Amino acid sequence: MLMRTRGAGTLRPEQIGETVVLNGWVRRRRDHGGLIFLDLWDRSGLAQVVFDPGESPDAYAVADQCRGEYVLAVRGEVMRRPPGTENPRLPTGEVELRAREAEILNPSLTPPFPMEEYARVDESVRLRYRYIDLRRPPMQRMLELRHRVVKACRDFLHSEGFWEIETPIMIRSTPEGARDYVVPDRRYPGKFWALPQSPQLFKQILQVSGVERYFQIARCFRDEDLRADRQPEFTQIDMEMSFVTQEEVFDVTERLFQAMFRAGIGVELTVPFPRMAYHEAIERYGTDKPDTRFGIELVELGDIFAHSEFRVFQQALASGGRIKGIVAPGCAGYSRKQIDDLTQFARRWGAGGLITIALEEEGFRSSIQRYLTAEQIAQVRERAGAGAGDLILIVADRPAIVAETLNRLRLEIGDRLGLRDPDQWNFLWIVDFPLFERNEETGAIEAMHHPFSAPRWDELYLLDEDPLRVTGQLYDLVVNGWELGSGSIRIHRRDVQEKVFQVIGIGPEEAQQRFGFLLEAFQYGAPPHGGIAPGLDRILALMLGTESIRDAIAFPKTAAGTDLMLDAPSELTPEQLRELHLRVVLPEEGASR
Repeated sequence: MLMRTRGAGTLRPEQIGETVVLNGWVRRRRDHGGLIFLDLWDRSGLAQVVFDPGESPDAYAVADQCRGEYVLAVRGEVMRRPPGTENPRLPTGEVELRAREAEILNPSLTPPFPMEEYARVDESVRLRYRYIDLRRPPMQRMLELRHRVVKACRDFLHSEGFWEIETPIMIRSTPEGARDYVVPDRRYPGKFWALPQSPQLFKQILQVSGVERYFQIARCFRDEDLRADRQPEFTQIDMEMSFVTQEEVFDVTERLFQAMFRAGIGVELTVPFPRMAYHEAIERYGTDKPDTRFGIELVELGDIFAHSEFRVFQQALASGGRIKGIVAPGCAGYSRKQIDDLTQFARRWGAGGLITIALEEEGFRSSIQRYLTAEQIAQVRERAGAGAGDLILIVADRPAIVAETLNRLRLEIGDRLGLRDPDQWNFLWIVDFPLFERNEETGAIEAMHHPFSAPRWDELYLLDEDPLRVTGQLYDLVVNGWELGSGSIRIHRRDVQEKVFQVIGIGPEEAQQRFGFLLEAFQYGAPPHGGIAPGLDRILALMLGTESIRDAIAFPKTAAGTDLMLDAPSELTPEQLRELHLRVVLPEEGASR
């Protein structure tokens, strides 16, 4: 067997005259006037190999058998390409290998899709044949980028005095915002392990243990509805520090992102990142993860239309709702169909409808024209900063629906007008979250992030008087409309932790049963501590310019949460079920899962 002496993508004019051995995959085969040209690819890149029957008939015979994705070994001499045949798009484009000896190491079936870089391939086919898909240049670049970013992360955190410590994958089920994936144990019938949604409790225990600075490239598991930026298993950069303030967490995190973006895509980020309070973000952008690369902010219009005769406005305000709007600059000329499309778009996010006002030089056009006065239009124009040629989009509904709908409309208009520059990185800290929120469906009070986040210490009294007014020491890091990570200063006192549990409906007995080890640990000198857990997959998706984190993971699940390559999840055999003391009860046809 011919074993390679260098990578195919490393050939340069400096190697002209050398005899080398290349191993790799045949990416492309071309016959030209008695010569066979093979593009041979390995992880280092691609080189052109020329087979001439006059120079080596045996090697030529081997090349004649080769097809796409055959694994080939070839020995030959590095030579300069004939004038006019150079390929400036390839690093190896000035040279070629003249084959003297060749050996097929393994043939290949015809690949299920083309291997060209820009070939459009259905995602389900790519995931079914992921081992082939990962050979494609974009996927190779993704894997290499992921490696460089993780290495930069490890190097930086090591330089900052962090220790990398692994925490268990099989743990006890704890409430952290999503359903757990559970694992039965044959030795303990009827009892289950859970896969961690995050290493939250363990990293706090490590602070009690005196580690002071911990990190982990942590695998996390959440059984929740999937979308482009979610996977059932994902990776986060888990960090925790003792004796720190919120600002110190920000400083370390910002410099970590500088190191990762510099190593990953050669971008120099400017620090410190701006800060914005949660309530300000909701008021101005309708979301706690705003894209601040462009304006088009939400404006309050409820007071202007407080005495309107328009029934939708009356009902919204009477029921405690809001009336807010955004300006789509230069869109007053939108057609009826374009307006209808925006209205349907708004309804997809819960709004009952969309009111539009098109501002013209001599007046305005509106879907509710007869209910609007010239004075109201003047007030709206002034408050929104709108002028002739602009289109005002208004939603009147429950506050949460108004915020979400206008947030989505804002992003849609930003895309339509080309305002979301992919080369601009607007990082932002969202701070001063409420510690708790009320579940609109059940009415119960829940933790905004998780129940281990600390309240502002000067607001402890509100835990008894009015929990929904308590400000949490919580923070999110967002960029360009993506949430990259959440963190907080943690609770380190047993009495405060028990009080927070009580507010969210976890009584003393349940708290002891589920979190007794943590409450006990807090009684043995737990230091003040805090941290953050940026999502590695989301960071990489942004660097790659893709909308889905599936394109930033080597072996992702589908949007439905399945693995097409492994054909999983799969059924267990009756023997396995008996051994685990389990019985499968399938839902009735048509029943909710």
